Amino acid sequence: MTMNAIRVNAYGGADELKYESGVPTPAPGPGEALVRTEIAGINFIDVYVRGGVYQRSETYKNTPPFVPGMEGGGVVEAVGDGVDNVKPGDRVAYCLVLGSYAEFATVPAWRLVKIPDDVNMGDAVTLMLQGMTAHYLSHSLFELGPGKTALVHAGAGGVGQLLTQIARLRGARVLTTVSTPEKAEISKGHGGEPIFYRDEDFAERALEMTNGAGVDVVYDGIGQATIAGSMKACRRRGTVALFGGASGAVKSIDPLDLAEAGSIFLTRPHLWDYTFDAEEIAWRGKDLFGWVATGKLKVNIDRHFPLSDARAAHEYLEAGKTRGKLLLDV
Repeated sequence: MTMNAIRVNAYGGADELKYESGVPTPAPGPGEALVRTEIAGINFIDVYVRGGVYQRSETYKNTPPFVPGMEGGGVVEAVGDGVDNVKPGDRVAYCLVLGSYAEFATVPAWRLVKIPDDVNMGDAVTLMLQGMTAHYLSHSLFELGPGKTALVHAGAGGVGQLLTQIARLRGARVLTTVSTPEKAEISKGHGGEPIFYRDEDFAERALEMTNGAGVDVVYDGIGQATIAGSMKACRRRGTVALFGGASGAVKSIDPLDLAEAGSIFLTRPHLWDYTFDAEEIAWRGKDLFGWVATGKLKVNIDRHFPLSDARAAHEYLEAGKTRGKLLLDV
């Protein structure tokens, strides 16, 4: 049995994403489920994997040729030995398992989240990587609540929109960085207070907006271009969570710089370590699906691309054009 899939035959740019037919369909091993993919999520981690950034990673083992994609959703087609938490016909979603850019994917069953009937597939997939990232950042890494102020970079992006909404649900104040008036309106619609980082020093503006105190936590998924300002915008003994590197990897930081910035805490968290067991995945999924089903959390899907246009989707993502989530229709 064969399938259509995107394959990466060599590390490199978006042109290395090749649409191929006749790719062998995987079979579920013990503890695995075979998922017939309906939608795959597109994320910056896919860009890093495609480019070879994680080629030595034990978490995301990948050696060309491989099928990319770390997030997907669909219907369980079959299960391997020992699987009792899902069955054929179940609607499920998952993240941090390589291989979603294909008609079928094998997934460790413990990483699957069942999708409630009142949540559609596109929303469910969107909530897997970006939603769970926003959840752990706001609930586990730094527990937001009334009286706390956060600075969220890329407030109109996929994670930024969800994180802003969840932070506001928890009673926190949220400042966001944006690049255009259009993105500012998107951020404001979710409760954010936008800062135009291209027109002003975002760190200075954040200090002004907090009467010189700085924010309690900075959520920085940009990296190289923003890390210095993120540290500056943080209050004394505050936290900077560097959870991504859209502008490039951050160079080494002298620990003394953290002291000089106000004895701040700098962490480079990884979603894998916050979804390390089935119970934690289920907790985050239940919260996210519940908020969407009751209208408390709005999912903004920017564009759908057909699987065969994965290259165009990556180019769109890397050009910084997104206003929300990008999805591949499989």
